[in-house]
Amino acid sequence: MGTDPTRLSASSIARRVREGTLSPVDVADAYLERIHDRGDRTNAFVTVTDELARESAADAAAAIEAGEPLGPLHGVPVAIKDLDDVAGVRTTSGSLLYEDHVADADSPFVERLREAGAVVVGKTNTPEFGLGTTTDNRVAGRTSTPFDPERVSGGSSGGAAAALADHLVPLAPGSDAGGSIRIPASFCGVYGLKPTYGLVPNVDRPNGFASHTPFTHNGPLARTVEDAALALDVMAGVHPRDPFSVPAADDYRSAVDRRIDDLSVAFSPGLGIYPVEPAVRETVADAVSAFEAAGATVDTVDPAFDHDHEDVLEAYYTMARVRWQSLFDSLEAEGFDPYGDDRDRLRPYLVDLIMDADAPTTREYKRADAVRTDVFDALQDCFADYDLLVSATLATTPFRHGEEPETIDGVEVEPLRGWVLTQPYNLSGHPAASVPAGLVDGLPVGMQVAGPRFDDATVLAASAAVERHRPWHDDYPA
Repeated sequence: MGTDPTRLSASSIARRVREGTLSPVDVADAYLERIHDRGDRTNAFVTVTDELARESAADAAAAIEAGEPLGPLHGVPVAIKDLDDVAGVRTTSGSLLYEDHVADADSPFVERLREAGAVVVGKTNTPEFGLGTTTDNRVAGRTSTPFDPERVSGGSSGGAAAALADHLVPLAPGSDAGGSIRIPASFCGVYGLKPTYGLVPNVDRPNGFASHTPFTHNGPLARTVEDAALALDVMAGVHPRDPFSVPAADDYRSAVDRRIDDLSVAFSPGLGIYPVEPAVRETVADAVSAFEAAGATVDTVDPAFDHDHEDVLEAYYTMARVRWQSLFDSLEAEGFDPYGDDRDRLRPYLVDLIMDADAPTTREYKRADAVRTDVFDALQDCFADYDLLVSATLATTPFRHGEEPETIDGVEVEPLRGWVLTQPYNLSGHPAASVPAGLVDGLPVGMQVAGPRFDDATVLAASAAVERHRPWHDDYPA
């Protein structure tokens, strides 16, 4: 068959399938074989959908033979995060409560991917209900970064990022309510884009407004920027059942080829408020040179936040607890008893985080809104002067399982999320990506690239420029 399909990007697979030089059946078989051979190394998958994948690949091959129109992802394997539904496949959400739950229908963006010709090969691991910056649960266990199986992959899209970095799949979308695309992208050395809020629909039920608290996004993770842009073109756009969905604003794939010599970049390693480990700071500062090499102007500038990182995190927690507690209301409506008989089936982490935590008062919630406003205004002020704002994605490299950092560069931080620089953009809704910036002691570092709302195309264009000048594809341990 020539080139091993598992070494190809999603875009290359799609091109070769359209040209007739690569069979969708051979592609699916190659990826399924690799998943079964290497999957235990990172534990990226919860479910491998061998039968569905082979049926879909055969259908894709038949469509080619019949001369039918082909979608932009025709024959491309894709893995779906185990929070999102694939019809006829179980969605566990990483919880024993849903261990045997089988979905009736595809989630909206999954439906769009499949209509574009993508072949679902499985479901990727996530912490219980997606609540965590590392990926571990009682259904499937923990997921590791391929760079060191003793270290975390990040969360909550940790399975997706690990699968990509280990070449188990070429495309794996995720979701992001506080960094859940960008955190694992950084820890696994892949590209992850949290789009503008509303660009990729969330159809939450029974609460159709849940994604607002804080802003929750679906978006692509991939090994190349082109692949992420191709997926975003398919996933984006208005959905009649999402009250916050917005139209796609651009042809995102074409943005990858744009020049960026007219762009101005504000570089702020810690966004002016976060401590960052020196080696991470140095690696990101070195990666910023790629923007200058591509002709952009770079200034070192900090956003003018009126609150420190602890204030921002507390505002995030206030809003997130409202969201999390409403999740448990939904569980009760489905017949579960999370505060009683089903309590022991939940991870103690969730019990501490949600059930044993005080519910925010309305006054506390509105105070958090004031902090959120400050974050939004400071970012808007920055984007009034600059096209992009660049920082570290995370303050540290992947740490060992169970060893969350308590200090960063000598500064005490909250161990679960105090090392994360992603939350401001979930409070504001701006697009933000994690771009592989390099390695520290063999472990990956991410650079966060953010832009004005609805200008996802510029974030993609800038990310692609970094990729051209500092390609990261040879870094993967696979």
